[in-house]
This record gives sequence, structure tokens and C-alpha cells, in this order.
Amino acid sequence: MRENNGFAGPILHFRGCDAGTLHLAAITIRPDHAPAPGPVQAQAGSVAPVLLAQVAGLSIWRHDFALRAGEAGYRLDGRDYPVATRLDGDIRLAFVSCNGEENGDLDRDGAERNLMWARLQADHARAPFALLLQGGDQIYADEATHGHPLTEDWPKHVPDSPSEADLADLTRHLERRFAQRYMMVLAAEGCADLFATVPSLSVWDDHDICDGWGSLPESRTNSSVGQALFGVARRMYLLFQHGATDADVPGLFMDPAGRNLGWRRDLPGVTLWAPDLRSERRRDRIMGPGGWNAVEALHPSGDHVFMVSSVPLLGPRLSLVESLLMAIPRMQHYEDDLRDQWQSHAHRAEWRRMLGHVLRMREKAPVTVLSGEIHLATRAEMGPESTRIHQLVASGISHRAPPKAYARALGLFAGLGEAPLAGHPIAIKPLPGQRHRYVAERNYLTLDRGNGRWQAVWHLEESGLTPPLDLD
Repeated sequence: MRENNGFAGPILHFRGCDAGTLHLAAITIRPDHAPAPGPVQAQAGSVAPVLLAQVAGLSIWRHDFALRAGEAGYRLDGRDYPVATRLDGDIRLAFVSCNGEENGDLDRDGAERNLMWARLQADHARAPFALLLQGGDQIYADEATHGHPLTEDWPKHVPDSPSEADLADLTRHLERRFAQRYMMVLAAEGCADLFATVPSLSVWDDHDICDGWGSLPESRTNSSVGQALFGVARRMYLLFQHGATDADVPGLFMDPAGRNLGWRRDLPGVTLWAPDLRSERRRDRIMGPGGWNAVEALHPSGDHVFMVSSVPLLGPRLSLVESLLMAIPRMQHYEDDLRDQWQSHAHRAEWRRMLGHVLRMREKAPVTVLSGEIHLATRAEMGPESTRIHQLVASGISHRAPPKAYARALGLFAGLGEAPLAGHPIAIKPLPGQRHRYVAERNYLTLDRGNGRWQAVWHLEESGLTPPLDLD
């Protein structure tokens, strides 16, 4: 993987839009000894950077600025960066998830790892994207715990009473490891230009913390070591995926207290929102008061609603698989993976609750759920045509696909169907142009609005582009 030497950016983050103005934040990352970036230059004027944070030998600088609709972009340190600044009318969005792998991600060949990113970048050059939606597992931090005595055996073993000095040393270790992974992603060839010209909106999932966070035994996650891990992961998520610190939380997320980091943004004719399914997660719940209060208070506007659910909201009868595997001692190590799903026995009441809120939103406008997590491409529909909900799953922008036999077996199982709400059955369906319900290829998704109508296209590593799917 190419060395970044401690430099990355600019990386754009979408803050919102109003009255023909696009509000952005751009972070630039440099070694502590390097000079600060220059000002951002745009039609509205020149904006100096502020030092957002210093962590792991890196200084993270932020420019907060605005671009007017129709403006070509911005200029920074002698380079022009084009940005799609018109968000009304015809626009394009891109959706990705699962940008990495659990083991050895730092050692992968960059061209192989980022093949689909390069295609996304070429797609953007052909027809620019207005936003990049990132649906979880933007980094795979599972190996960040390696190399420190307090977490070498995480999560199998956790020390009972580590000293404050040892915990402080662990925090510094984790900060270095997390920063290394974020820098590898943000400065990667084939990705960096995209991040500099397309504003991102991101929601996190377990690998942005550690595999199975929140579904692990609470003796692990509630321990001082577990809380140190979560604290570092949260800080890094805010910095690198939102260009933010705790001081920015009330203005960026639906829960001003920051217990839950779900967000909502509105574009002309569109509401985008993402519940945070990790911050408040426990083995017996997916969200706590912060998350549920935000969902209950959410009333979308516009002609279409896009919900980003890091774990698929519409899925097959995984509770049946859960029951079968829990009866087989050798298979019980899969329990955490199954607990991660909305369809788990432990979360069925919450699943129905969320589906009820999605149907409430469907009364006002069509709703499309965007999801990742499963390293496969698929889609689903819920309910009769009059209240139909679409779900589009694009998972594995860089994570290599599982065996095709696994996808076929899962597709057969999905044929059993599921109906958690009476009168609103869920059906897992093949992608347009595909025979099977699940496609085992790396992929990303594009969403196009033309003449007021939305269409979705999957970009598959081997099979190419799917025919467009209408999202009425």
C-alpha cells in the first residue's frame, strides 16, 4: 500500500444546503511539524483553516465554507477542486459500504483493493456525483487492538483492573492504529480525488469500532478496556468521517447530547437520514433513548426519503438460522454476527418499531432504504404496491466477496420470506438483470434523479452495470 507520509486531504463533508448555497467542511491532515494549509478560496471569499485536533502525530485542519449553486468549486493551495453545487433538478448520488477487510487490510495491493474505487472515480469524472453516502465499515479496525498487552486477546480476555497509566498507554496505541487505517483509506490512490470533490455523509458500523461491537458480551464492552476502545473509535469517527469534534455534535446529529450519532440532511426534494445502530447498542437492544427519540421526532420533507441503515432493515428469517445455530455448540461463535441483525430474536420488537416508523414516513413520500454490511449485493421490497418500501444493498466496495455458493444458499433460504408486520411481507429479490437473489461480487450503487424520478444502478465487479431500477 502506498505511503501517505502523514498527508491527506482535502476531504469534503456535507453540512447542508439552503437557498441555493451548499455548506461544506473540508479537512486536511498533515504531520504536526508541517505548515498549515492555506485558505480555501471561493466566490464568497477566502476562508482560513482552523486546527481541529492533534492526534497520533497528525494535525487535522478544517475549512468551513460555502459554495453557491452553479459555482465551479473551490481552490486550495494552488489547486482547483470541482464540486457539483446544484442539488435541485437532476443529480447523482453514490453509495458505498464495507471498505476493507478484517485481516491484513493494510498489506493488500492498493490497485487490487481499490479497484472499485477507481471505477467510482472514473464514473464521477464522466458524470459528477453530488454526494457520496457511506453506509458503514469505512475502515476495518479489528486489528487495531493487536500489539498492546491490554487488548492482545480482545475480546476473548479483558484484564480485570488495569491501571490508569496502562489505559492511557492503550489509548495512545489505539489512536495510532486507528489513524493509520483512516489515513490509508483517505489518501489511497483512486480515492483521494473523489473525497476532495464529492462531499461525504457517513454512518458507522461495527468494524469502525471492532467486530461485533454492541453484540459482544457486556462484560467486554462495559469494561474499562472496552470503553477506552469505544472512546477512541468514536473520536476518530467524528474527526475523520465527519470532520468534527464533540463541540460540533449538537449541530450535526439528531441527538444533541451525542448519545446517538444518527443524522438527517435535506436536499431539494429529498430527505436523507441515518439512524446510528452502534453507539447505544447492547446485546438486548439496537438503539437507546437518544436514537429512538430522534426517530420519533423525525418528519421528512420532500418527494423522496432515503434511509441509510448500516445493517439491512429488510431481511430474511435470520431468527430461524439463529435458533438452529444456537442448538449446535460448535456453531455458537456465530451468535454475535446474528445478534447484529435487526431480525435477531433479541431485537424483533425494535425491528417492528422501526418498520412502523418507516411506514409512517411512507405515507408522505416514497422511501428507499440503503444498506451494506453483508458483502453481497441484493435488494428487497416490503408491503403491497401502494405502500411499497425498497431496500437496496450495496456491500463490498473493497471487501472481497464471499463464495458464490454461500450467496446461492442464502438466496434459497431467503425464499422462505418474512412478514414482521401483518400485511407487509418482505421479499428478497434479484437485482435487475440477475437470476439469483444475492450477487457475490464487489460492488457500489449509484442513484440518479432525472426529470423528478429516481433510479438505482448497481456496479458489479464482474457483471458490470445492472439495468436501472425505478424507485417510485
